[in-house]
Amino acid sequence: MSFLEELNRIVDQYHDSILVVRQQTEQRLPAHQHKKGQLLLVLGGIAYLKTGEKEYYIPSNHYIWIPQNYPHNLMYNAQDLHIINIYFPESIRDDFYNELGIYPVSKLLSEMLSFSEKWQGDFFPGDWEYEFLYTLWSLLSKENLRKFSIQLPTTDDVRLNDITSDLRKRISEPLTLEETASQFGISVRSLTRLFQTKLHISFIQYVKMLRVIRAMELIKNTNLTVTELAYEVGYSNISAFSNTFFQLTNMRPTEFKAML
Repeated sequence: MSFLEELNRIVDQYHDSILVVRQQTEQRLPAHQHKKGQLLLVLGGIAYLKTGEKEYYIPSNHYIWIPQNYPHNLMYNAQDLHIINIYFPESIRDDFYNELGIYPVSKLLSEMLSFSEKWQGDFFPGDWEYEFLYTLWSLLSKENLRKFSIQLPTTDDVRLNDITSDLRKRISEPLTLEETASQFGISVRSLTRLFQTKLHISFIQYVKMLRVIRAMELIKNTNLTVTELAYEVGYSNISAFSNTFFQLTNMRPTEFKAML
């Protein structure tokens, strides 16, 4: 039995249990899904969750809710990654639990997680731990938190993946549609259409997201000033960098740093 098959067996072994898993079990596995809904908490480091359509950035002190039977796979690039997975047998029919979303860990949720920090394994109806975790789960939709919105679309188009990989490597350089089209031997019109038809996003918006994601990684892993961060991710205008960061994250770079 493969590790992926074993993981799915453990998660879905008891259809009515709430399962708490604290080991980093899902990283770098192929796309998979569970019969239970999944609360994936990132309490340290940086994680990326990939679905068939998008790649989601999950910063420290945020969680992602993954509905049941939702194909996904987890990636990361931080050594200090600290993740908690809690799998729930869904019973509340609420739009919140039917949609994948990323949210900040609130003070209330943080305190509840701290209280249950040593819990691991399956908990069943009738267990007081089950009732506590069920309450935690049901509160998620009632906090009315704003979704974190960094979502990079993905594609299986080989040519476009080569282009986006190159953009990632040269994120600190001036990146223009015209220069990129010339580098890859296609017309500006064709490249524009490629982004719109395959990724459903403009070239400029894609580059903005790449730059903000890279800035978040640098905030997490370095002590660069906001000015240094801006230059490192290709901005010569500090105000433009800060405004773009806020547009995509609802936070200024200094606020994001303080949160970490």
